[in-house]
Amino acid sequence: MEFTLQQIALMLGGELRGNGQQKVNMLGKIQDAKAGQIAFLANPKYEQYIYTTQASAVIVSRDFQAKKEVPAALILVDDPYLSFTVLLEEYHKMLSFQKTGVEQPSFTGPHFSAGKNLYQGAFSYIGQNVKVGDNVKIYPHVFIGDNVEIGSNTILHPNVKIYSGTRIGSQCEIHAGTVIGSDGFGFAPQEDGSYKTIPQLGNVIIEDNVSIGANTVIDCATMMGDATVIRKGVKLDNLIQIAHNVEVGKNTVIAAQAGVSGSSKIGENSMIAGQVGIAGHLVIANNTSIGAQAGISKSIKEEGQRLLGYPAIDIKEYFRCYAVFKRLPDINDRLRELEKRVGKPESIESNGHA
Repeated sequence: MEFTLQQIALMLGGELRGNGQQKVNMLGKIQDAKAGQIAFLANPKYEQYIYTTQASAVIVSRDFQAKKEVPAALILVDDPYLSFTVLLEEYHKMLSFQKTGVEQPSFTGPHFSAGKNLYQGAFSYIGQNVKVGDNVKIYPHVFIGDNVEIGSNTILHPNVKIYSGTRIGSQCEIHAGTVIGSDGFGFAPQEDGSYKTIPQLGNVIIEDNVSIGANTVIDCATMMGDATVIRKGVKLDNLIQIAHNVEVGKNTVIAAQAGVSGSSKIGENSMIAGQVGIAGHLVIANNTSIGAQAGISKSIKEEGQRLLGYPAIDIKEYFRCYAVFKRLPDINDRLRELEKRVGKPESIESNGHA
């Protein structure tokens, strides 16, 4: 796939300085790029490379002032990093949506409805009454249960498992090994000490523009008519557990190995770092930031808080506590030394007499 520099400049809303008909077919780092590639310069500490790069073109800021001759063509934009990200997205789309057609062997159940440019990889299984939109890509070994709906331009990577009744929006990407709609962790204790399985009859709803990393699990809701909901624009990393009846607010990001227990609701535009644990039936306010390995044991009612530690507290308070904590061995040594000098205080008898 090739683009002319003129096409790229128009795509990015930038100003081109160089040959607009010159073509590039790959993206690269400014220090390593070769002829036929395009790079970007956003960090001034990499400026030295723009004078020696072999890249055919470099995306730079509009206020960039070269200290000497630059061998590459330049595309001037407001934000080079953001523009390069846009270019990456377009390149990724072109690569991702190239495949079309149905490979064999694969299975498609009755009453299957698909839009234009479907790709269905070998050894994939699609149940009955499934509906998918335009440009949906279903890679090999994907399982899609009955009565599933998938919006346009959504990609299911190899070995994704979608249980019956799941609803997935448009422009979503679900990476390899992810399971959506599996049973929630519901068991009723019995008098004899055993546990009885509680049937999980709800479903999962994933809205538009959601990205889900590899080997993440999203459990279905418990009751029929209820749903575990992942709102628009949410980004989930690899190896995340989302339990039954959870709701993740729009544009929230969650990093790897985090776990959200059943029926908790996470607000919009929140950031949850790796290995965070969130207890069940809690409400996390909008714009909350939670640091790595924190434990959330109660609801967060005030918006915009930054939390760390277990149990999680305000991040500034945490670091004040940590400043004391790391000095405890020294404080203990000093206390013992003082006890040696003045002698240990006499203990007070429990009956109150001296």
